Amino acid sequence: MELILRQDVQNVGFKDDVVTVKAGYGRNFLIPQGFAHLATPSAKKVLAENLKQKAHKEAKVVNDAKALAEALKAIEIKISAKAGGEKLFGSITNIDIADALAKGGQVIDRKFITSGIVKRTGKYAATVRLHRDVIIELPYEIVAEKA
Repeated sequence: MELILRQDVQNVGFKDDVVTVKAGYGRNFLIPQGFAHLATPSAKKVLAENLKQKAHKEAKVVNDAKALAEALKAIEIKISAKAGGEKLFGSITNIDIADALAKGGQVIDRKFITSGIVKRTGKYAATVRLHRDVIIELPYEIVAEKA
């Protein structure tokens, strides 16, 4: 089933992409949730025209994302958590990284951060997707809380 995505969908594609998915996934999830619509020939022509008009606007969005990436790289992220030795009581996820970035002055939605679940102190790296063309590695450190 061919669909045109209305917004970014994890592991499927980005907004305005024409993707092929299984019929059940498209019919039962993507279309009812408003994430996609059918890729009919007329819809493809409308999409092509819209993409032509958005091409020059896209350059500004990419430049803004690159500027944000530079600002994020300048932030030093240290997350303190309760720990016994090197093992954490609990875990650190992308939600905690998003909170640390918000404290640093940059608000990034947690769904654009991929870090995995971390259960030990140390230095790690998270992947932040700011735009389809701008993906950065963001280093962060987990330290034990002082008692």
